[in-house]
Amino acid sequence: MALLERVATLIRANLNDLIDKAENPEKMLKQLILDMQNQLMQVKTQVAIAIADQHLLAKKQKENEQSAMDWFRKAEFAVEKRQDDLARPALERAITYKQTADSFAEQFDDQKQQVESLKTALRNLEQKLAETQTRSELLMSQQRRARALNRVTDLKSALGAESKAAAFDRMKEKVQRTEAISEAKAELASADDLHDRLLALGREDEIEHLLTEIKTRKGLLASGAAADTSEIVKSDKPK
Repeated sequence: MALLERVATLIRANLNDLIDKAENPEKMLKQLILDMQNQLMQVKTQVAIAIADQHLLAKKQKENEQSAMDWFRKAEFAVEKRQDDLARPALERAITYKQTADSFAEQFDDQKQQVESLKTALRNLEQKLAETQTRSELLMSQQRRARALNRVTDLKSALGAESKAAAFDRMKEKVQRTEAISEAKAELASADDLHDRLLALGREDEIEHLLTEIKTRKGLLASGAAADTSEIVKSDKPK
């Protein structure tokens, strides 16, 4: 029977081997469960039909046995009435019904065995389906935990990378700040040096000016130079 062969194939299926060989175990198990559920519905239907046929055969067997008994009694009655010509066809009818009843009895026995086979296949398939569903739920739970663990690992890695990047940025900022302070100090030092040089230059001019003034008062300069110096001194005096 093709149905029982398909059921037997599903029942013999090694879940561990199927899971190991499948590229997508979760998808494979879902498809296997769907196939089992479909086969289970077909087996249940066949079991119901087989049981109905068994009951029908039993009924036909009893009907023919009853008819055989009825015609045998009629033959007995004909014999009692010394009507052998009626007894013979009655016995022939009784024998025919008895043979038909025996045939139905054989069919009933065969049908009973088929019903038991279908019931056994149904029980085994139900057990296999329950096992597969349990394994599928366990596998999917394991995969969900694995995916969650991967996400946590990725998050930790991302956080670790972010922390390293933040530390690098802080170090870079510290270096840049140190460089900026050094440049600022260099600028300040340069400004102080320029200021000192300007002050020195002004001081030299003042010294020369005072020296010329002294020489003028002492009459140590030429007249033209003295006159020019005198003018310079006058221009420097407050008005």
